[in-house]
Amino acid sequence: MEKLESHAISVSVGGREITFETGNIARQASGAVMVRSGDTMLLSTACMGKCLPEADFLPLRIDYQEKFSSAGKTLGGFIKREGKPTERETLICRLIDRPLRPMFEDGFYNDVQIISTVLSYDGIHTPDPLAICGASAALVISDIPLIKPVGAVRVALINGEFVVNPTLEEMEESVLDLVLAGTEDAILMIEGYCDFLTEEQIMEAVEEGHQAIRTICEKLSDWQKTIGKPKNRSDLRAIPEALMEEVDGIMKAPLQDAIRVTEKGKRDELLSGINETVISQLMPEGEEPKFNPADIKLAIKKTTAHHMRQMVLKDKRRCDGRTQEEVRPIYIDMSPLPRTHGSAIFTRGETQTIAVCTLGGESMGQRFEDLDHDGLRRFYLQYSFPPFCVGEVGRMGPPGRREVGHGKLAEKSLMATIPSKESFPYTIRLESNITESNGSSSMASVCGGCLALMEAGVPIRRPIAGIAMGLILEKDQSYAILSDILGVEDALGDMDFKITGDDRGITAFQLDIKVEGINKTIMAAALAQAKQGRTHILNKMLAACPQSKGQLSDYAPRIETMQVKPSQIGTVIGPGGKQIRAIVEETGVDINIDDEGCISIASTSMEAMNQAKKIIHDLTAEVELGETYKGKIVTIKDFGMFVQVLSKQGLCHISEISHSRIDNINDHYKEGDMIEVKVLDIDKMGKIRLSHKVLLPKPEEATKS
Repeated sequence: MEKLESHAISVSVGGREITFETGNIARQASGAVMVRSGDTMLLSTACMGKCLPEADFLPLRIDYQEKFSSAGKTLGGFIKREGKPTERETLICRLIDRPLRPMFEDGFYNDVQIISTVLSYDGIHTPDPLAICGASAALVISDIPLIKPVGAVRVALINGEFVVNPTLEEMEESVLDLVLAGTEDAILMIEGYCDFLTEEQIMEAVEEGHQAIRTICEKLSDWQKTIGKPKNRSDLRAIPEALMEEVDGIMKAPLQDAIRVTEKGKRDELLSGINETVISQLMPEGEEPKFNPADIKLAIKKTTAHHMRQMVLKDKRRCDGRTQEEVRPIYIDMSPLPRTHGSAIFTRGETQTIAVCTLGGESMGQRFEDLDHDGLRRFYLQYSFPPFCVGEVGRMGPPGRREVGHGKLAEKSLMATIPSKESFPYTIRLESNITESNGSSSMASVCGGCLALMEAGVPIRRPIAGIAMGLILEKDQSYAILSDILGVEDALGDMDFKITGDDRGITAFQLDIKVEGINKTIMAAALAQAKQGRTHILNKMLAACPQSKGQLSDYAPRIETMQVKPSQIGTVIGPGGKQIRAIVEETGVDINIDDEGCISIASTSMEAMNQAKKIIHDLTAEVELGETYKGKIVTIKDFGMFVQVLSKQGLCHISEISHSRIDNINDHYKEGDMIEVKVLDIDKMGKIRLSHKVLLPKPEEATKS
């Protein structure tokens, strides 16, 4: 049979081939590409809808899905099909979105949807950088006006050597997990987690990854020239110069005063009033407006941004009056919630979180299921952002993509400082409840979360803090780096660079750039300034809480561990879990046992803890020759009785019950009675011979006494 005509290119990255192919699948999409590395294959499609004349932002939708069939698996739940995005899928959606969004041409407001689907997964080549490359390739060959190709890679650091696009097995040995994306000329997005690496090591890793990205982008650029569709620029909407001049004329004078008001609420109120004035003058009621209403809103945004940026660059002044390097005032309240295991209120300017740490047994772990694993997280952070924290009315419900992303960034930032299970056998749940927000609530979550861990008595490796950096970069390459950015500086600036760690190393970093042009000099300066700000915040934290508490809260469960032989696991669990359920019901403790025979017992009551430990000990302890035990009579026969000793049964012959003759055992004992016995013999078959008589005084001794 004839095959559909297809076009393919290959590029070597990190010694491995990445292949892009189009032409035989999803041909009705604006662009469709199958990207492959090893046996990992993803289908990425890009489609463009109609222009939305009322839009003042790019309505871009990214969907990423991992088919479990791609790895020969199905989901563990009752409904055996993929449903709402998992946490990992949501995070990869954000990874795809962040570098692509700034690369669409100015004035483009059409509906765009990119869908990336993992169709084959080999467990070796990770799909997330491939998903970014595939989405970029689909846009590159489509008629959608993307400025230039975007490439992405993962970088690891293994035994002091950088590895580009490492395998999953290699990542197990790495102290760095860095995903970065960019064009031939500049980096657009960085997301990485590491084990207290230095700023210099991070810069080296970024440069190593960017070299590989250049190779990918060059190949995609050549491919576009060969098979790419002409870009459809018919719907691009440029803001008329006349409109910009009119809006600037109305706004300039009052705007100069409004943007210098330091209090967010008052500043927002003044800016809102200025915006209403512009709209009322350019869109008078009862008259046909001279300009597109959406263009007027865009012109207001651009004018506001221009004057704020100029104030920073020329006057060296920020909206709230701070210098470029200055961090907002920090206030910390330790243990504000008396019945939690650990809590802290961290306030930095007008951003605030109530962080709460909860400790528990293994059953409190967070279950997850993805293409690589089906397991339990013993440390996790959950972030919430209710509408009141920005003074708004809005929905309450499951976390959105932003909340999932912010929570995961804070969680992975703190992961490097969490103690090992062996040294602290607790499951740790952190909550970051944002109660005020004006810039970088995710970094407040790191700071507050660290304090809550210390207050809960978690013996963390090193206290860490986080800070968000901003950038204003003009076409003439003049720039200003801003420490601890406000919400408005994030929205109107060119960079959001979040960095966590201490004064000696970095644990996480996340960079988003809205413009091309950031170079090594700017990035190095941002890292150095971030270290200065991060150290300042950390010193404030340590003044409030110098070290982790030496003991746990009275309300936290205590956890103790016991080790049994792997062969005894079945004895503790029992048929269908009957035995372990009985222990839990009898004592009220929480019990978990791993494949190595390590049993974790959690309880708020030491009496219950000791009771559970004794039951497990009795179930698993070996009966020893010559030892004395208190056992339960299980069965009575004419020739003797069977007594349960620990988890075994032994025979106490009728002649070994008493020094005097016994004709009928039932006249003296009944089933269920407890009796003390000594082990006389254990034969090769494991049969146990017991005696109660040897523990009784002999008749002559009784007479003498």
